[in-house]
Amino acid sequence: MSQQDVNAAPGQAKTVVASAYTLHGLGELNIVIGKNGCGKSTLLKALDGALRAQDDWGRVQYVTPERGGTLTYEANVEHNITSNADWIRSSRLANQFNQFRQQSVAQFRKLELTLFRESEARAEVANLQPYFDKLNSLLDNIEIRREGITFATYAKSTGQSVPAAQLSSGESELISLGIECLMFAHDLIDGKENILLLDEPDVHLHPDLQVRLVAFLRSLLTDSNFRIVVATHSTPFLSGLDGFAGATVSFMKPGDNMLSFESIGDVQRRVLPVFGAHPLSNVFNQTPVLVVEGDDDERVWQQAVRSSAGALRVYPVSCDGVGGMNEYEQEVDRIVTSVYDEPRAYSLRDGDGVHEEIGDLGAVSRLRLQCRAAENLLLTDEVLSAAGLDWTEAQRRVTEWVARNDQHSRWNLVKNFIDDGFDRREYDLKDIRNVLVGDVLQSAKPWEVLVGQAIAGLARDQIAAASNEGSLKTFLGEKVIGALFTSEQPDVTGNEPLAVRV
Repeated sequence: MSQQDVNAAPGQAKTVVASAYTLHGLGELNIVIGKNGCGKSTLLKALDGALRAQDDWGRVQYVTPERGGTLTYEANVEHNITSNADWIRSSRLANQFNQFRQQSVAQFRKLELTLFRESEARAEVANLQPYFDKLNSLLDNIEIRREGITFATYAKSTGQSVPAAQLSSGESELISLGIECLMFAHDLIDGKENILLLDEPDVHLHPDLQVRLVAFLRSLLTDSNFRIVVATHSTPFLSGLDGFAGATVSFMKPGDNMLSFESIGDVQRRVLPVFGAHPLSNVFNQTPVLVVEGDDDERVWQQAVRSSAGALRVYPVSCDGVGGMNEYEQEVDRIVTSVYDEPRAYSLRDGDGVHEEIGDLGAVSRLRLQCRAAENLLLTDEVLSAAGLDWTEAQRRVTEWVARNDQHSRWNLVKNFIDDGFDRREYDLKDIRNVLVGDVLQSAKPWEVLVGQAIAGLARDQIAAASNEGSLKTFLGEKVIGALFTSEQPDVTGNEPLAVRV
């Protein structure tokens, strides 16, 4: 380990060796994401124990994942904190502690007294409002006000008092976590590294509140210099990190003892929202990622999902060209294998004249269209039939168009299509697709909608659908049909496959 790593400021990447673990590239706000049982809690506890013994570390605090109790002041809790400096730490090394929130309230009282004494020493009037403002920024429906020994909670809409026992788990959780983080940020040890270890802070929190907690943590890091390591299996938590230069992510699997933390790049910005955004919607909750090559493909598959009445469940993500496919596939594989017990994901390439299937990459089933590109699906029998045509009539209309439009900018391309023998499966139709839609199919719908609706129809009734030279089944190919169209839909377990679009 280099001396530069050891003495890195919170804004700089740092390598940490603690017990059997080595963590490379720690930034300010660091997320360890992995499935239950992969060792995240063990990692944080090892950090807590080992870093306390290292001279360059100042304040080190581990926050347990199961934070029980109520937001009430109990004198015996305060007495235990005052009389035994190690009581909080030792009581929280268990994964569950049923007086955690009472400890938080007692610590808030301690914070208040500390602030009063500091202000008194400077001959100033103590201003606690910024602390209350920060805590209230976490909450939607209630607010806390200074009252009595510590504080009381009130409904924002009515101003009426809300007893601590009537707060939701999420509200109590946020207030308690907020107090813990404020206390930590206030008690940093100058001249040394300080690190806060949060074990599954997302527990009991609605996804929107998880994002709000991330914003709260970011605001603390903006005001103070320390590091945070968060262990979680919640992908919604990650959606609040976008745009924060100090954020890093590491995906942990069982047995990992060397973790590399990386900044959130362009690939992760596109892929992670699939796991984190709108998680209460069935479309997202039951849907595997499908990586596709471009925006057009994304629109095709989005339309297919919308029109399929639940028969097709994928979430398309564009990777802006086949050149980015491998990077997206690798990142998606890394994410789903860290998050799901039975990880699955998909990617779909254009055929581009190649009919051989491509091997899978880990949990990502790699698919290839059995036609040149998605535009070729526009001339399949199913799309033509929806427009009231068959292939013979479509060819006649193309021939008539060429006879009437010799001054059109796309005339040569359409003429070449005829001269190429009307090869609807392999001819490059990209630059003449609008001619085909408007003058041959005579449709006002965009080509992506026409193709997406046809795919949806096939997904609903693939068994009865025809399979011949010009059918959608043939152009998509057996592997695509077998992977994406299933007669039995998955249960809502959170382990559904992902489909990614490049």
